[in-house]
Amino acid sequence: MKSATSYSPTFAIPFLRANGLPSLRKMITPESIQQVIGRADIVEVIGQFLRLRKRGVNYIANCPFHNEKTPSFNVNPAKGIFKCFGCGKGGDVVSFVEEYEKFSFVEAIRWLASFYQIELQETEAPEEHRHLQQVEESLRIVNEFATSYFEQILREDDEGRLIGGSYFAERGFRQEIITQFRLGYCLDRWDAFVNEALAKGYSQEILEKAGLVKVRDGRAFDNYKGRVIFPIFSATGRILGFGARLLRKNDHAPKYVNTPENELYVKNKVLYGLYQSRQSISKQNECFLVEGYTDVISLHQAGITNVVASSGTSLTEGQLKLIGNLTKNLTILYDGDPAGVKAALRGLDMALSESFNVKLVLLPEGEDPDSYVQKTGAAAFQAYIEENKKDVIGFRLEVGMKEAGSDPVRKSQLVNEIAETISRIDKTEDFALQQYYLRESALQLQIDEEGLITLVNKYIRERLQKEQRQEIRRERQHADTDDATASSVPSSETAEAGGPAIFEERHADEWQLVKILLEYGAKPYVDGATVAQYFFETIDLELLEHPLTQKIVTEYYQLWSTQGQQPDTRHFTSHPDKHIRHQVADLLHTPFSVSPNWQERYKIEVQHGEDLYMADVESTFAYFELKLLRRLLMENMKQMQHETEPERILTLVRSHQELKQREKELMAIVIVK
Repeated sequence: MKSATSYSPTFAIPFLRANGLPSLRKMITPESIQQVIGRADIVEVIGQFLRLRKRGVNYIANCPFHNEKTPSFNVNPAKGIFKCFGCGKGGDVVSFVEEYEKFSFVEAIRWLASFYQIELQETEAPEEHRHLQQVEESLRIVNEFATSYFEQILREDDEGRLIGGSYFAERGFRQEIITQFRLGYCLDRWDAFVNEALAKGYSQEILEKAGLVKVRDGRAFDNYKGRVIFPIFSATGRILGFGARLLRKNDHAPKYVNTPENELYVKNKVLYGLYQSRQSISKQNECFLVEGYTDVISLHQAGITNVVASSGTSLTEGQLKLIGNLTKNLTILYDGDPAGVKAALRGLDMALSESFNVKLVLLPEGEDPDSYVQKTGAAAFQAYIEENKKDVIGFRLEVGMKEAGSDPVRKSQLVNEIAETISRIDKTEDFALQQYYLRESALQLQIDEEGLITLVNKYIRERLQKEQRQEIRRERQHADTDDATASSVPSSETAEAGGPAIFEERHADEWQLVKILLEYGAKPYVDGATVAQYFFETIDLELLEHPLTQKIVTEYYQLWSTQGQQPDTRHFTSHPDKHIRHQVADLLHTPFSVSPNWQERYKIEVQHGEDLYMADVESTFAYFELKLLRRLLMENMKQMQHETEPERILTLVRSHQELKQREKELMAIVIVK
């Protein structure tokens, strides 16, 4: 038998110190970062996670960062930026990967480099950059090590092949599907894995946090001993955690053990198979939801690839959000036994509330998706699904009427259940559907339709009242927090440069100045000067009050003066400072565009920012000249109040009149944004 300790990783990973955090000896060169940013196509990348729809020159989708029913997430391919007009998040392609996957900037660059198969150039990091990394990164590294270890044990160790390999063979899994899902096996020994991990330098603390080992009386032992391993992937293919199935009979041990919740693995926000299925779900515009790991794997092996598993949990809001990023058509496949029926009913009301088009399919009794697809084959399985799809209300009615029989009490409970389910349907978006269910349910339940409508409205009112009470409680909590911390919150006047930028009304024109500089800096303006030249020759930078506008303009000037040309806007939309990235994305993103069809149909004359840049620039510069002029007027007035010499007073009066005349001229130019 081969020893487990013969395992060695086939890829480079950062070494973990005793405290479990990685020490990074390399840093990516700026040239490589710019190569990745220049190569990354924002539509292509975001399309890996969301179902984008073209609208005019931009693309829209439901925002993945907050719950919404109407798309407010906007992608501008020309500028390489995204913006959600619901929650306010925005940025470039790097920002999206950072926010979606909770990556650091460097991790996002590495992910994009891997996606586009770009070889990154790295240099030795200065000593000050060799700082401890976040726990999340340590968990990712440990999880990747463990996955590769379990894979190799299954593939090369005698016990792994004999026990783990035999189990997967009995399930009918071919080698290519085992490789695709990175299945593995943990030796049936107390400390085979933990000894290997500790020998490689991984800390016991991080191994325990990842759920890979348990510690009792100071001794660490393998949590997954004697189990086959199902790695659980994020949407981008990183290992978040594991499901481990026990193979031998043990009345005292649970059949499945899962990773405990930690900074990476949050059970109600994870769907098994999402990474392998996301493109197919988006393309087919439908998601099949099953219960178990083997259901997903067997369906994939049969060529049915738009499928994910809830892994035994009730359908949650977080899981629905992941599916909703790709499609709003959800078909739930569950066993036909009573337990399967109950499982199918859990979470349905929540799905309806989120405007999903939900269908249910109960498989023949005694069958699950894994067994049934292997018995019938893919074509017959697909045909069965199409023939047996039921909508939520129809399913509840069918199941409930069978259970209720002639029992009036049970029938009354069913009426209330149906009414509550119908109340979840958004009347503003699905009015016709709600009306159809009201009529159909009243008919089948043999009750008065008006009475059912009254009951549905009662549930709507109760839910709204509950939401209002929760909102009031939240507002009170925020108010208490604000009162307690008001004295410690810095104003925008004293905030450090690089801190969160606040779009206060009094700083709106500063941001407009930054916008015209970024968009039109290289364009001609007056007397042969470009917009940027005129700006830096005539605008007093002391007029900028907000620290972040000062930082952006100063950095722009340094780049412009050294390079001799306008910096690419991607320098700022992909800036290491996330506040700059977000604010610049906000500035540059145009929320609305007229589609070519509407332009043609209604003969709309569309004036673009490019066509209007002279007016934008003139108006913005005029505002700052006006701002400086008013400062001069105030100083002039103060001098007049204290001046005693007649000739000097006369000079100040003339200056005042000239300044007022110029103020009048500028007021005619300034366009209030």
